[in-house]
Amino acid sequence: MKLDVEFVRSQFPAFSAPSLEGQAFFENAGGSYACGSVIKRLTRYYRERKVQPYYNFDASRIGGEEMDEARARMASMLGVETDEVSFGPSTTQNSYVLAQAFGQMLTPGEAIVVTNQDHEANTGPWRRLAERGVEVREWTIDRDTGHLPVEGLKSLLDEKVRLVCFPHASNVVAEINPVAEITAIAHAAGAFVCVDGVSYAPHGFPDVGAFGADIYLFSSYKTYGPHQGVMVVRRAVGAALPNQGHFFNADCLYKRFTPAGPDHAQIAASAGMADYINALCKHHGAGEGDARKRAKFAHDLMRAHEIELTRPLLDFLGSKNSVRLLGPTRAEARAPTFAMILDEPGNAVAARLAGHGVMCGGGDFYSVRCLQAQGVDPDHGVLRVSFVHYTRREEIDKLIAALDREI
Repeated sequence: MKLDVEFVRSQFPAFSAPSLEGQAFFENAGGSYACGSVIKRLTRYYRERKVQPYYNFDASRIGGEEMDEARARMASMLGVETDEVSFGPSTTQNSYVLAQAFGQMLTPGEAIVVTNQDHEANTGPWRRLAERGVEVREWTIDRDTGHLPVEGLKSLLDEKVRLVCFPHASNVVAEINPVAEITAIAHAAGAFVCVDGVSYAPHGFPDVGAFGADIYLFSSYKTYGPHQGVMVVRRAVGAALPNQGHFFNADCLYKRFTPAGPDHAQIAASAGMADYINALCKHHGAGEGDARKRAKFAHDLMRAHEIELTRPLLDFLGSKNSVRLLGPTRAEARAPTFAMILDEPGNAVAARLAGHGVMCGGGDFYSVRCLQAQGVDPDHGVLRVSFVHYTRREEIDKLIAALDREI
């Protein structure tokens, strides 16, 4: 079955906004458009529920129920228990809180593994644990390909390692890492696993339960929702880590790693992401079954469309001697995020592409370590274009034509 892109676009108000007419959006890796069901829920909350939730009067009671609904429905799609899903202000902030918790649990001499393929959010906070006496071991990428070799992890593991942090997909290399395989290797060595899914989740909500990962992080503003971070912390690791919230919330798993009060409206609006997945499945004849199965169907539908659009772009970039593309050259092996090293700084080329109606960006994208590891000057940066399942083939053609003129 092929994705009905026109139906998809009808679910996103941005595509009917006059100010965006004629613009092809290729900065999705920095944040996606919000779907209509999220905007509707967010607007309703601010209009009708903007009070402290969980009291007995109607506006408060219903507001709390909508927050609970969002957590339950997100958990069901991700294949985890409801109380294993937490919401925080951003993935960077969520990672920082988790790092503080691990810092209190680990003892000097114990070790963690981080990569130089990650966005800084899933490496910087963990590296700071070295200040507490924790040994930080770096799992390094291949300089030429950006690939993160599994054998490299195996050489770092021993009885001292308590945690392994890595990305599901890098936001510049874009290679899809084998999460289940890496998790199994780390668990066999006695280590917990923290996966940064920010650059993968926009391409289909992952089955976190099937992966076996202890922690899985992503940003809802990149998965068609409000601007916050979603954090799955499985019960085993959540119970083992010291509480980071108010002491009287220590027995509530989803409150243990949110030291500040959550954004009630954005949590409630997150149920709109599940509404969108349901609408997508129903339109394509797969409205039955549980939420996990529907999420899997939508994931596969999205990915098939993205892979189809990736192939002509990869063919074009492969024909340009002026371009060094980071990451895999096989469509199935990567997320549709393309970081290009050009003679000019990425920002300069992105500015010219805007004149062609192509919205994209240039820079280091908070992946300074990853770029340096591949011999790229972060100040020069890369040109990055990225798309998701609501992108049309005509927009890919427009991008290729613009790139052909400018690079």
